[in-house]
Amino acid sequence: MPRVLVSDPLHPEGVALLQTATQVDVKTGLPPQELLHIIPDYEALVVRSETKVTKEVLEAGRRLQVVGRAGVGVDNIDLDVATRLGIAVVNAPTATSIAAAEHTIAMMMALARHVPQAYTSLRQGKWERSAFVGVEVRDKVLGIVGLGRIGLEVARRAQGLQMRIIGYDPFVGPDYARRLGVELVSLDEILAQSDFITLHTPLTETTHNLIGRKELARAKSGVRIINCARGGLVDEEALLEALTKGRVAGAALDVFAKEPPGENPLLTHPQVIATPHLGASTTEAQAGVGRQVAEQVLMVLRGEPAPYTANAFSALPEVHKVLAPYIPVCTVIGKIASQLAQGQLTTITIHYQGEIAHHDTSMLKAACLMGVLGPVTSERVNLVNASLLASQRGLRIVEEKQENGEEHYGSLVTVRLHTLQGTTSATGAVIRGEPHIVKLDDYWIDFVPSAPYLLFTHHQDQPGLIGAVGTITGKHDINISFMEVGRLAPRGQATMVLGLDDSIPETVLAEIRGISHIGTAKLVAL
Repeated sequence: MPRVLVSDPLHPEGVALLQTATQVDVKTGLPPQELLHIIPDYEALVVRSETKVTKEVLEAGRRLQVVGRAGVGVDNIDLDVATRLGIAVVNAPTATSIAAAEHTIAMMMALARHVPQAYTSLRQGKWERSAFVGVEVRDKVLGIVGLGRIGLEVARRAQGLQMRIIGYDPFVGPDYARRLGVELVSLDEILAQSDFITLHTPLTETTHNLIGRKELARAKSGVRIINCARGGLVDEEALLEALTKGRVAGAALDVFAKEPPGENPLLTHPQVIATPHLGASTTEAQAGVGRQVAEQVLMVLRGEPAPYTANAFSALPEVHKVLAPYIPVCTVIGKIASQLAQGQLTTITIHYQGEIAHHDTSMLKAACLMGVLGPVTSERVNLVNASLLASQRGLRIVEEKQENGEEHYGSLVTVRLHTLQGTTSATGAVIRGEPHIVKLDDYWIDFVPSAPYLLFTHHQDQPGLIGAVGTITGKHDINISFMEVGRLAPRGQATMVLGLDDSIPETVLAEIRGISHIGTAKLVAL
């Protein structure tokens, strides 16, 4: 019988489920050296956030097959080492969705009716009924930014409150959203129309300060902001200004850019209500987390692929030699296309050409979807769950195979993202064992995506343009690692890719876009 070590507190339901098929030892609060000493005896390790599953722990766990994280984040586990050692890392990302959605609704209602402020006043011996006149949520417009699991659960509950629901999420199919009673709109329309705005997106470079000074200035006067997702999605300084000026009528915050928030001035503003990151803090959610992580661990121990595996999943042995080199290619072209695409995504087309088209390409499909969805979801997308997540978002996936190869390449993979504004495509190949990007839309090009950031421009091919871009990046101490240009004809339409060691602030991007003959300039983070 496999042995499982539970080194952090786990709900009894999770422990009981593990005990149905394994020998379970619950030893919490272990010093690091003690953990290193005993881990060689176990096939599975279950943790929360207290235990640090380091390189040393993983390498010492000679029998380890799986590490289970009873929660969502896996930052305390060295995923790269676990993947290298063939140890699956699983988590429980969906068990807290209902709790988080209910907390969002509770915060919205408390914000609308000044519940915390009125209670505080009453405890002080006051009876100030006229000071706390609220608003009804019925017939109000609720704007949901991010329509993943939690965002959609919020939408379902808001329908019962007779609210009109609009949503922004470029990576959800319009028909799918419509079936759930959500009208998909742009972020600008969310700002202009919403009486209440609630955020449910991951925190990434592109969503950091998603609601900032410019967005709040464009928002409907008297809007109320709810953030139970991630601190950093809202520019806290800009929110404070908007509240003070009366542009924003109120804010309900469960998360902060810095936690604990300390002496954050938002906490003392009379129009702000706040809780200490309680979104997932229900008895039912914690029991659900325990059950879900136990289910994932048992699946791995039975040799089954667990749907919430947080690290990469290998290709099947019979096709591994041919397909495995293309998994990083597929991931990176998906990332690039995802971040370059504009508008509401409707269909993802994956085109295989050459030798790889003769094989079962399900792993390559998953890798492409992992690249496309990874930058836009708070869930860790991997080769096991990528197709499931795409399906849950109502996205249409089309696979095409062309068995004869292109003249200069043995095999090619292309990801095309079809949106309401057009199509964006990226094509990759394996050359000398490395991933190469060889085509962007209609432009043939060749570069290794080795830099952490890529700057893409569309421009008219003109003398001096490359130097002008380099002058701006140099002025702002942004280092260029490589540069490639693809063009349709001399002095015609062209695309340029700069590999960058540093990110580019929006103000610098605006400078680059201001260069004559540059049409667009967009940063992609790899």
